[in-house]
Amino acid sequence: MKNKRQEKIKELIRDNVIATQEDLQLSLEALGFKVTQSTVSRDIKELRIVKAQDKDGIYRYLIATKGNDARRDKNHFEEMFAHACIDVVYSMNTVIVKCYAGMASSACVALEQLYSELILGSLAGDDTVFAITSGEADSVLLTENLKKLI
Repeated sequence: MKNKRQEKIKELIRDNVIATQEDLQLSLEALGFKVTQSTVSRDIKELRIVKAQDKDGIYRYLIATKGNDARRDKNHFEEMFAHACIDVVYSMNTVIVKCYAGMASSACVALEQLYSELILGSLAGDDTVFAITSGEADSVLLTENLKKLI
């Protein structure tokens, strides 16, 4: 049942503008799936679904995946990061990314996809991402690279 539900979620997000978890839950319920908000939230996390701006400028859920075209994917994640972020600073081995409200998870996915070799781990809140590097030199490099995107 979970696999069918998650496949339907991907289809709904691909074919419709789904802007909130409630929209997704209602769409699933209309198709006969009995789901709670927490189930929808877990599915969103497992499927690496993020809220980001689409090509028409609408903020909606999108599936963050790597495809076969590495350059296209890099551009996609650079754009996702640029649309989500306001500023980037660092302190010692921590890089702090300030984002528009509700956009930190999108920025965090993009950060991890673009610069996984520089970060040990990351954590996203509503409007802030914390990325931990192995040292201040990596934090400086990561901050410089991220500032070029915004």
